[in-house]
Amino acid sequence: GNEMKKKITKDMTFAELIQADKGAAEKLAERGLFCGGCPMAQFETIENGAEAHGVDIDELLKELNNGK
Repeated sequence: GNEMKKKITKDMTFAELIQADKGAAEKLAERGLFCGGCPMAQFETIENGAEAHGVDIDELLKELNNGK
């Protein structure tokens, strides 16, 4: 299938991220961001969450977008 992968941006919410990329929750959990089950994830942006947990946002986005 030639599905365009939605680009992950720092102003997406975690809920959007996890909808766009099913594997994202796992990658986040590896970094201590357990966003999958968090009610804040519905409206917290990836940037806010990364900041709150001391995660480098650029590194995180790179990883999410490259699917590593």
